[in-house]
Amino acid sequence: MSTEPHNIEELVKQLAAKLMEKGWMLATAESCTGGMIAAACTDLAGSSQWFDRGFVTYSNEAKTEMLGVPAELIAKHGAVSEEVVRAMAEGAIRHSRAQVSIAVTGIAGPGGGSKEKPVGTVWVGWCVDGNTLTNCLHLDGGRATIRTSTLTNALQYLLHRI
Repeated sequence: MSTEPHNIEELVKQLAAKLMEKGWMLATAESCTGGMIAAACTDLAGSSQWFDRGFVTYSNEAKTEMLGVPAELIAKHGAVSEEVVRAMAEGAIRHSRAQVSIAVTGIAGPGGGSKEKPVGTVWVGWCVDGNTLTNCLHLDGGRATIRTSTLTNALQYLLHRI
């Protein structure tokens, strides 16, 4: 396999190999991608060996109910924030049997942006064996492009952290 995957399928294959090598499971917690990361993972035959579950937590209530993200945290920082994506990544671990999680929350557009958080602002969080990392992406393009770029970035980053 190449070190720089050329497409999502190749990224998923490489991620699957690394997770199976370690005996780890993956869980996803998705807002702006609406399950695209989980879908890409489960498109690969045999994914039940390394993919545990996906949470689509599009609403703030879902983030709180399904992942345990405190409502006060969302009220204070907004759903699209480092604090919330960290809580989502950690909540996905707590509410699954995974050792690794990916969480995403962002503004895919075309509306919903602000001066402080314009369309294309996406927070990604990864929890890998107890360590949580976050990154803010500033993506260009329309809704579909932003969502696909979020998916690709999230998988690439995780692949390089395992």
